[in-house]
Amino acid sequence: MKKGLRYGENPGQEAALYRLTNGNLVVGETQTIAAGRYLASDIELLQSGKHPGKTNLTDADNALNILRYFTDRPTAVIVKHNNPCGVARADALCDAYAKAYMADRIAAFGGCIALNRSVDKDTAEAISNQYAEVVVAPDFEEGSLEILASRKNLRVIKIDNMDRLASYVGERVVDFKSLMDGGIITQLSFVPEARTRADLKLAECEYKGKSYRIDREPTDAEYEDMLFGWLVESGITSNSVIYVKDQVTVGIGTGEQDRVGVAEIAVEKAYKKLADRYAFETFGKGYAELEDMDEKAEIDARVKAENGGIKGSTMVSDAFFPFRDGADVGLKEGVSAIVHSGGSLNDYQSIEACNECGATMVYTGQRSFKH
Repeated sequence: MKKGLRYGENPGQEAALYRLTNGNLVVGETQTIAAGRYLASDIELLQSGKHPGKTNLTDADNALNILRYFTDRPTAVIVKHNNPCGVARADALCDAYAKAYMADRIAAFGGCIALNRSVDKDTAEAISNQYAEVVVAPDFEEGSLEILASRKNLRVIKIDNMDRLASYVGERVVDFKSLMDGGIITQLSFVPEARTRADLKLAECEYKGKSYRIDREPTDAEYEDMLFGWLVESGITSNSVIYVKDQVTVGIGTGEQDRVGVAEIAVEKAYKKLADRYAFETFGKGYAELEDMDEKAEIDARVKAENGGIKGSTMVSDAFFPFRDGADVGLKEGVSAIVHSGGSLNDYQSIEACNECGATMVYTGQRSFKH
C-alpha cells in the first residue's frame, strides 16, 4: 500500500510512503544506476587488521558522494560518523591530504580518508603518521602499501572504478528509510543542480514593492569557493553551515536544529581547530596539551587576528536564512561571500546585511537538506 508524499528531503526529490501488506515492494518508474558500475559496493580490501563494518563503508560511500564533483584536481575527503570533517583540493595529492587533515585533525582521528588519485609514497607517509580507520583510493603506487602496513589495523581499500566518478554526477538512486513499524519511505536521491558558475544567481528579491540586489559581484576565487562549498555541502547532515576558503573547509557545523546556532557552532569549531593546528605546527602538540601560558597566548593572538581562518572565507548554508541573523554570524567574522538556496520572504534582510559589509551573495535556487 502506498501513500504519496509532498516530496523527499528536498523539493524535486519524489517520495512515497509504503506500508507493507504482503512483503512485496515495487518502486514505480524509477531506475537505479546500472548493474556493473560499482564503487563502494565492490571494494577490494588490500589490508585489514579488522574487517570493515557498516560505519566504515557508509563513511567511504559519503566521501565518494562528495568526491564525484572534484575529479579535475587531487582532492581529499576525511569523513567521521558520516560527515566530512576536512575536505581540500590542491595540485598534489599529499598537499590536498595535509590540508584536509589539518582542517580538523582532532575529528580526523579514527576517520575515513578518501582520495581521488593513486596514493604515492609521500601521501602514504603522511597518512601513516596519523591514526585512521580506513583509506580509500583508486590505486596505490609501488611502495605505498608497505608504508601503510605500519598501521596494522588500518583498512586499506582499493576502488578500481573511481576513475568513473565524474560519470556519477547527476545520477540518481533510490533511497530507502525503514520506519520503526516496518514501513518504508522511498525517495529519489539528491542531485545538486548548481554545479557551474553560470548556475549561481546573484542575490536579488522584492519586498513590499521595493527591489533589493547585492551590490558586489563575486570574484573568480569567490565563485570557486562557492561552488566547492556548495558541492561539499551536499554530503553534510542538515541543518548545516560551513565556511570554506581557498578550496579548503575552515569550519563545519552539522545536524543542528536552528540555522543561527549551527552558524555559531561552525565559527566556534573554526577557532578551535585553527588553534589546534597552529599549536601542532609550532610546538608539536595540540592546543589542549599546551601548559605554557605564553605559548597559549601566542596561538590565541594568531587565531584571533585571522578570526579563526574565517576572515575572507565563503559561508555556505544548505537552505535559506529565514532572517539576517544567521548571515550576520558569518559577516561579523569577516566572510566575504555567502551562498545559499534563496527563497526566504526575508531574503532582503540578508542582502542588506551583505551590502553593509561589502560582501557578496548568490543563490543556488535549491535546498540541500540531508537527513
